[in-house]
Amino acid sequence: MLLLTFVILLIQGSLVSGWNTFVVPHTDGQDDIPGLMGAIGSYSTNSTILFQKGVNYNAFTPIKFPILNNVEIRIEGNLSYPTDIPTIQAIVGSSSFPGSWFTFSGGNNVTLRGSTDPNWGWIDGHGQAWWDTQNQVDRPHGIAFSKINNGIIRNMKLWKPIAWNFATSGSTNLHAFNNKIVAVSSNPNVSAFPFNTDGFSAGGTNMLFENNHIQNGDDCLTVGSGAKNIHFRNSYCEGGHGLSIGSLGKGGSVADVQDVLIENVIMNKTLYGARFKSWTGGNGLARNVTWSNITFSGVRFPIYVTQNYWDQNLGPPPNSTSTNNTHIQDFLFENFVGVINDSANYFEGSCVSDPCWYFVEGATGREVVIFDLHSNTATNIVAKDIFATTESGDPVAVMCDPTTVTNDVGFKCQDGVFIPTKAGLWGVDV
Repeated sequence: MLLLTFVILLIQGSLVSGWNTFVVPHTDGQDDIPGLMGAIGSYSTNSTILFQKGVNYNAFTPIKFPILNNVEIRIEGNLSYPTDIPTIQAIVGSSSFPGSWFTFSGGNNVTLRGSTDPNWGWIDGHGQAWWDTQNQVDRPHGIAFSKINNGIIRNMKLWKPIAWNFATSGSTNLHAFNNKIVAVSSNPNVSAFPFNTDGFSAGGTNMLFENNHIQNGDDCLTVGSGAKNIHFRNSYCEGGHGLSIGSLGKGGSVADVQDVLIENVIMNKTLYGARFKSWTGGNGLARNVTWSNITFSGVRFPIYVTQNYWDQNLGPPPNSTSTNNTHIQDFLFENFVGVINDSANYFEGSCVSDPCWYFVEGATGREVVIFDLHSNTATNIVAKDIFATTESGDPVAVMCDPTTVTNDVGFKCQDGVFIPTKAGLWGVDV
């Protein structure tokens, strides 16, 4: 027994002694990133890289991590982007820019950890100045947590990011939880809008996002082509463009999205609730996607599916004779409860055209579901247990072309009043 105890202690001591910690140095008024990059090669394995609490760090240049194995990045201090817009634009516009301000190149067992202290662990992007001037030239993406196997993103806090926040392209077995994004403009002028401040862009396999709080001006979640087994739950989204799949199939590309579950999410004053978007002429398949237990308040389009997506800021729909489209199969919208913002004067801050990019011809503003589908491309799409009212008290409506569906979609497929059918009633399985 004594020998066994000694062996255990020896192993534990070896593990501890084999772990390194690098405290990122700080100099007031200077860029702190060169000090990190100069040392990172010695701490890319079995290490903690610590931005320590009580220090306001200057992230004046981008960070590109090498391949990491068994590494934890701990952001317990505050980090600040440059406040000068031209400085960032010059960096982003250069050929050496890695693509994001914080870029992970790959690795195994990597944790990006913030702080539970409400005053520390913030990354300040100083996005307000960009929003005030509607400056969208050479904006940086935020955090590219890419090509990581067995990764964790937890307790991160982003304050006024310039634009796109987290991207997980090419990663597998990821758990992202207890993160907070606050991309909210303090300027009462509606033109000072936080454009393109997407929350999580999920691209990869086997990912769980939970207990995240996102206030922004674009997709709360967007699931891109190649994503499989994505689970997003128990979260809060405010002010953005919803829980989105796509866009898929742009330029005729082949899309592949499978096994996505989005559940137990509160949507507050968002443009969309659940959203799917694919381009005319696209190819491929999005399959087995469920949005469940979605509570919404002040949402314009609670459920919106379009296979006719285009960049409306660039003009009218393109002239296309293609009958191709990304196919959708086994889509379920289940237990949506809330209130539709059907104001006749509805305006969302990302509108910069007339009509606005989110304009739907023929829509009344009272639609709880819009299915804008291509014929022979949608199989088993159902909206079930939908309980919605409008702010005005007027009857809830839907938009749906019956020639584009082959199954009971859960309501009478028409442009008109929302009338649940057998497949859409609580407690009825079909």
